[in-house]
Amino acid sequence: MSLSARHDRFVALHAAGCFIMPNPWDMGTARMMAAMGAKALATSSAAHAFTLGRADLGGVTRDEALGHAQDILAATDLPVNGDFENGFGDTPDEVAETVRLAGEIGLSGCGIEDTRVAEGAPSYDFDLAVERIRAAVAGARALGRPFVLTARADGVMNGSYDLAEGIRRLQAFEAAGADCLYLPVPPGRAELEQVVSAVSAPVNALSAGPLRDLRLADFATLGVRRISTGSQVARVAHAAIRGCLGPMLVDGRFDALKTAAPGGEIDALLAAGRPAD
Repeated sequence: MSLSARHDRFVALHAAGCFIMPNPWDMGTARMMAAMGAKALATSSAAHAFTLGRADLGGVTRDEALGHAQDILAATDLPVNGDFENGFGDTPDEVAETVRLAGEIGLSGCGIEDTRVAEGAPSYDFDLAVERIRAAVAGARALGRPFVLTARADGVMNGSYDLAEGIRRLQAFEAAGADCLYLPVPPGRAELEQVVSAVSAPVNALSAGPLRDLRLADFATLGVRRISTGSQVARVAHAAIRGCLGPMLVDGRFDALKTAAPGGEIDALLAAGRPAD
């Protein structure tokens, strides 16, 4: 599929219905997810950082994030969204430049958070947060082609402001032109419903915390358009590694290896997820 077709497809996915956008952390997991039916993919800043032996929030540079996104883009024919944290800079101009670079490498969209990557300053103040999204939107529009700009209000998740402030920010981000809105993670279903009801633009929900008890149909009923998984699939894999190696290295037991997927099955998924010739 051409990049142009991917971009059009990504926009169309946000126009109606509700879809799941899982987060791979390398080319292999991207191809597995594509083979298993994913309609779009997104990088995860945390999952990528884990592969480098680093923590999330400032653990990866912009150049590293862009290179990683290019790998995911090359792995499949699916549209790819970039998780670019705070845009790798505090100023609106730095955020706009990150969006421009995201578009140049072929991403169909990216997300920009309102979280500072600095200790003691978890969220930008309201006015600067809005100005940063306004600059991000301008950068996206300057690409001259479809690009879904997602504006994130992360303070509820990080504990730096309450739900009312998060909704106020989403409404301002929408007014600034953001194409998709994202508030991870509201305390529960009722709060997620408040978020969706407060805005008109498509809403991304993170299936985390209590929202993991909801099914796709539940999110769709609430009016959510897009569901992402963040670093959770990667952390499920990490939990499997821990559960396997713990008994092996502590007790000398190898029975956990019996749960390994057959190599031929993995090979088949990787082949099925490859881009078309």
